[in-house]
Amino acid sequence: MTRKAFNPDRDVAEWNGPKVPYDLLKEFAIAMVVVTLVVVGLAVVFSSPDDPAVTLQSWAQNSPVDFAQTALSELDGSSGTAQYGPPYNAGGAPQSVAGISPERWVGVHIPVNTAQDFVFGPLATLAGAPGVHRAVAIYQAASDSQKAAWATAYGNALASARTVDGHVVVARGHFGPVALMIQSLTAMAERGGLSGPLPASSQFSSVDQTKPLLFLSDGSYFAGLGSARNLTGDQWGMMNETGNYPGQAWLWLYTMWYQVPPIKSSSSADLLVWMIMIALTAVLALVPFIPGLRSIPRWTRVYRLIWRNHYRQAT
Repeated sequence: MTRKAFNPDRDVAEWNGPKVPYDLLKEFAIAMVVVTLVVVGLAVVFSSPDDPAVTLQSWAQNSPVDFAQTALSELDGSSGTAQYGPPYNAGGAPQSVAGISPERWVGVHIPVNTAQDFVFGPLATLAGAPGVHRAVAIYQAASDSQKAAWATAYGNALASARTVDGHVVVARGHFGPVALMIQSLTAMAERGGLSGPLPASSQFSSVDQTKPLLFLSDGSYFAGLGSARNLTGDQWGMMNETGNYPGQAWLWLYTMWYQVPPIKSSSSADLLVWMIMIALTAVLALVPFIPGLRSIPRWTRVYRLIWRNHYRQAT
């Protein structure tokens, strides 16, 4: 039988030197104990740097004007969520790179109607508020041009609104039913009344917070908190922690691409970064099968540095 020719890029020469026993399970057990003690010890000493969760109630209490402005944008369809597109609605332009658009392929599978889900739905749960229900009915029966006129007038008034005793105060104007609807929704949020109706789900027990998070993200209050704590995308926020604590440092490779032009200014940045990371992950997974690349450790002889004690004894 003819022997296959030795290929230095693919084959490994048989080891003929000395051999010593090695207890891998013992080393693993020791490493687990040491790491566990270190992690628990650091957690006890430094505690947790996390801030309390931001809720719709805390938002409405701390920045009622911003809440009202955001609620108005959800009502008239001008918010980021209303114009986002798939998977929430048919608006906006899905991210696409060279004709590749997973958003378009999947389509709308988490339907969100901002006016219904964030305004009409919660207001419908108000008991003993016939004036509010009548205002909703008047608004829904009005023409699109009339709705736009009311929303524009109230939006202009909110631009110079004041907060008095936790209530939004605006100048007089022709706002139709919009003012009562937005003021009632803001007061409802301040009392914590949106914690139930907003995350409505068909499941018996749901922890799905998609809708509250979308509502929060449309306002400037939540973004302002993140910016103040260096947690936004252009501040490498995905790998930061609140305060002066390191966060998920292993995410540096993912977040780095968002800082690189032209990805930094692209409307399809998320898709571009996703495609880059998929490609890099594929290369990493296929290292043992890529000629030349798989032999770098052997050519650089880095293994002799890792196993230096063994080679020192062997020579």
